[in-house]
Amino acid sequence: MSFFAILFALLIEQARPLSRSDPIHAGPRAWALSVSRNFDTGTPGHGWVAWGIAVLVPSVIAFGVHWALVHFIGWPVALLWNVAVLYFTLGFRQFSYHFTGIRDALEDGDADRARARLAEWKQVEVGELPRSEVVRHVIEYCVIAAHRHVFGVLAWFSVLAALGLGPTGAVLYRMAEFVARYWSPRSRAVSTHPASASLQHAASKAWMVIDWLPARLTAMSFAVVGSFEEAIDGWRFHAQRFPNDNDGVILAATSGAINVRLGGEALRLKSDVQPAQGWETDPQLDDSASTPGREPEVAHLRSVVGLVWRSVVVWMLLLALLSFARLLG
Repeated sequence: MSFFAILFALLIEQARPLSRSDPIHAGPRAWALSVSRNFDTGTPGHGWVAWGIAVLVPSVIAFGVHWALVHFIGWPVALLWNVAVLYFTLGFRQFSYHFTGIRDALEDGDADRARARLAEWKQVEVGELPRSEVVRHVIEYCVIAAHRHVFGVLAWFSVLAALGLGPTGAVLYRMAEFVARYWSPRSRAVSTHPASASLQHAASKAWMVIDWLPARLTAMSFAVVGSFEEAIDGWRFHAQRFPNDNDGVILAATSGAINVRLGGEALRLKSDVQPAQGWETDPQLDDSASTPGREPEVAHLRSVVGLVWRSVVVWMLLLALLSFARLLG
């Protein structure tokens, strides 16, 4: 059932993507704000309690609905529930619109429009950013977004669904990623209701643990469908150049897989923007040391697209084989 749920969700998301103004985007933000207001007292223990309520309660609800549908109605309706949950948590179109616009602008030779689209997408200051640096930042944002919106969700959904927990993993992963970003000290949400240091620490620590395995599965996928030896070498020797261990593994593997230089000075958030209304905008990648590789070029953007889609195909083939083996067993 997991394979078909993912397949249908991806197909529906490609045909009818969620718009940024969709009310579902405001739900997690309102929930996280309510939890922090009512349970964040500033103590370490209460920080973990608030995180558990914000992340685990929606996950348990997702499992409870799945369990009830399976036991009282039947698996076809439970499959529809899985598809619905994945539709809201999984998908390329939640970030590909801006990526495509920037790539088209660069291919047309309009660097100013590309900078403007990048600034709009991530709400950052770009100034007179060189063309190669625009490409570099777009690659980094794209692969991290692909990981968090696609491969990370796939990993947790597949593992917990195999244990009979339905869409619990997809909700767990997306909510853990969202609250870590929403309660981050760099988030624009802090201007309305700052999270305590204890809550920020709990959310950040939990997210690092939850994303540890998916990040390495994503890096391995990129290595398999890209230049394997270079990707593995990048993972082994250059992941530590990035301040975030999980993101560093993905970016270093991407650098080796398509032979592109990644890492360097990060873009800074604009100081005059209002708190984000959706749940797509995240703080910028931190400053890092550069990896070896060719200077970023527009052609690398198409290489990244191919890398991501080939990885999706590999994941789907693997899930199909596992589902088939389970049916035979």
